[in-house]
Parts: sequence; C-alpha cells; structure tokens
Amino acid sequence: MTHKIIIFLLFISAAYGQIQKEKTDIWQPLRYFLGKWEGYGSGKAGYGKGEREYALVLNDQYLYYSDRTVFKPQENNPTGELHEEWTIFSFDRLRKKFIIRQFNSEGFINRLVMKEMSPDTATFVFVSERMENLPKGFRGRLTYIIQNENEFTEKFELAPPGQDFQQFIKNYWKRTNAKNTTKQ
Repeated sequence: MTHKIIIFLLFISAAYGQIQKEKTDIWQPLRYFLGKWEGYGSGKAGYGKGEREYALVLNDQYLYYSDRTVFKPQENNPTGELHEEWTIFSFDRLRKKFIIRQFNSEGFINRLVMKEMSPDTATFVFVSERMENLPKGFRGRLTYIIQNENEFTEKFELAPPGQDFQQFIKNYWKRTNAKNTTKQ
C-alpha cells in the first residue's frame, strides 16, 4: 500500500511540475507595451498625431491595441486622413512565435509573424505572411524598438513585388499612464 502511495505522490508531483512549466508568462516580452500611449508619425500619409492603448484581453489570451491617428492636410493629401486600427497579437504555441493581425480603417488586413526578437527584448521584427487588399506579392515588415521605459519607435515598411522594403511610416510613441495589465 505504501508503495502505491509513493507512486501516486510522484505522479502528482510530476503533473504539477508540468502544469507550472505551462504557466510561464508568454506575454512577458511584450508586457512593456501595456497601457496608454500618445505619439506622432510621418510617412506616405504625411504628418499625424495619434493615441493608442494596449491591453491583454479575453482571459489574457491576446494582446490588443486600438489606434487612432489624424494626419494633417498636405500637398499630396489635401484633405488629411484619419487612420484607425485594431491590432491583435496572439501566440502560436506550435510555432512558438507571436502573430499580429492588423485591421485598418483603409480596408487593409495584415497578418505578420515575429521574425526576430533581440536578446534584450528591445527590438521586435515582424514580417507579413498575408496582406489582404493589396496586389499579390506585396510584403510588409513591422519593427518595434524600445528606446527607454516610456518611449518606443515603430516602423512599417512595404515592398512591392520584386522590390526591396521602403519605409511607409515611422511612429514615435510616449507612455501617458502607468502600465495596465488586463482589460476586459
């Protein structure tokens, strides 16, 4: 009987250890972004000012942000532009990679996969797997670079078929509040 109890306790200990391994915080590298941000950007649409908020949603299964940026009228865009975006980060456990899905007010939907993350988790590079509503063969690259505790830059590049990446927009973001961890 004692032998069975010892085997049972060893089994429970092993199962508990496996559960603890699975409970690692997959969001740790991206928790930096949680909270509210204000920023500005410049690129093909001109100069714009924006607001963004990152939060963990749906039982902390996804990292979500909403973005609203207003671009001033300019010579190439005399009426200006309002850019709104919903972006959802997920973690593909099979590939062990972060995936981004962006939904833009202009009708573009991008799916990007993390290509690299610097060892200090200060730089993240995502490349497109699929870009909806653009001609076939277009590629995108999104890079986040953490500057300090409260500032980061973001660069989105596009590559037409058969061409190299060209900067489409570069944004500069500054934290406006203390970090949040979850939004339901």
